[in-house]
Amino acid sequence: MSEPARGATGRGDLAASLVLIFPLLLAYEIGVAFAGRVNGADVVTRALYDLLGSRALYLAFHAVVALLFLVWIRRARRWQTLSFDIAAPVVLEAAIYALTLGAVIRLVLDRAFGLGGGATVVGALGAGVHEELVFRLGLVAGIVMMVRGRLAFPIALVVSSLAFAAAHHLGPYGEPFSAHAFAFRALAGAAFAAIFWFRSLAHAVYAHVLYDLVVAWS
Repeated sequence: MSEPARGATGRGDLAASLVLIFPLLLAYEIGVAFAGRVNGADVVTRALYDLLGSRALYLAFHAVVALLFLVWIRRARRWQTLSFDIAAPVVLEAAIYALTLGAVIRLVLDRAFGLGGGATVVGALGAGVHEELVFRLGLVAGIVMMVRGRLAFPIALVVSSLAFAAAHHLGPYGEPFSAHAFAFRALAGAAFAAIFWFRSLAHAVYAHVLYDLVVAWS
């Protein structure tokens, strides 16, 4: 992926990232219709399903979205972004982040803060896409655009990470609060924010998704 000058979304090419993560998003959204399970933090999908009122309309809506996406990448000449030469290095780098993230954070919590405990339960496939879109692309980029200056990204990193951790304990689908779970997710949020800022949104999404899958299978 090319690396344009850093803007509100960091160094990454945002359009290329959106192309790379769209297949994951579509797979999750369609899977929800058949599995009947929505990630607890994903209020968007739940609200959309309730609004459309039926599985048929929900699937038809996403079929239209997929068609529009294909038209867009054709007109924007973005097909190359989905090539192996571009996608594989992003996924491979994200896999490295995913495989090391949990161990590093648990080491920090245990040694530095004395917050030992079991592995946190994270969402499945959709969490990586939706949470990165909301907390990294939406919140980090939004704060950077509003604050500006040298402190913009550090402020965005702290605020988005705390909001990311807190969101998992709010609402009827939230988990019971624990210091370990909150601290773990806050540090994970900071790691994903750094990946988003210094690499790209696609790197952050794939790292998040792959990490969730590693936890689910372990």
